Amino acid sequence: MGKALTGALRADGHSVTSLVRARGSASPGDIPWDPASGKIDAAALEGVDAVVNLNGASIAGGRWTRGYKALLRSSRIDPTRLLVTALAQLQRKPRVFVSASAVGFYGSRGDETLTETSAPGTDFLALLASEWEAEAARAAQAGIRTALLRFGVILSRNGGALPRMVLPFRLGMGGRFGSGKQWMSWIALEDAVGIVRAAIEDERFAGPINVVVPNPLRNAEFTRIVARALHRPAIFPAPAFALRMALGEMADALLLVSQRAIPERLTIMGYSFRFPDFDAALRAALGRTR
Repeated sequence: MGKALTGALRADGHSVTSLVRARGSASPGDIPWDPASGKIDAAALEGVDAVVNLNGASIAGGRWTRGYKALLRSSRIDPTRLLVTALAQLQRKPRVFVSASAVGFYGSRGDETLTETSAPGTDFLALLASEWEAEAARAAQAGIRTALLRFGVILSRNGGALPRMVLPFRLGMGGRFGSGKQWMSWIALEDAVGIVRAAIEDERFAGPINVVVPNPLRNAEFTRIVARALHRPAIFPAPAFALRMALGEMADALLLVSQRAIPERLTIMGYSFRFPDFDAALRAALGRTR
């Protein structure tokens, strides 16, 4: 997400500066920081127009041990707290602070249609997203327009959840997860980047915004479309108990969760999706578009 957004902004003629932890990976103009120790070069932030916060270890990066869950939390909460504190103390504050969140905010809700006004869930990811958003919302208290973007599954072949989700199909072992009735809210990478760019420019973007297409789909439909796109069978369903044995708590949070989120606020603001159809978005992400 960060690489795609940086490339798009620079192509538009914007100057983009990265916050970097490792000195060896820094480029000229990058700003050093160390969220673990609470260090940031705040003076270098003076005068920036917009700040985009995409921090966070991958929720699918490893089995959810107690240590990994602590990392999921600290990699989101600590950097966001440090960044917002630094922004609030600037003489010339940015016009906008765009901070990532996720539809995991809502928890697993069956067939319920979820909008930005829906109540939060109570599972680990829902509580994490709530706390993450609360830290980011402190920027609004400092007078900075703050957009909280609740991303669905981002379709990209270069990272995120999609490569892991399609791997069983590539191996000829694909199938629905559990009952296949659970809802999946998703967004193409191109639209995710476009919505961040819109949030930077458009004053109407403030508060929580569901970054998903208007057409969520059930896991069974996802299975059928992926199998067709890859020309592979989809005859090996993964029972819920087997997924839980293999992945533990992560299975319920990532594969069996049902989130029927819709982009109510984006629809009201008239955002035009480039890829509202899952079949077309998937083929584009897999490089199979003619």
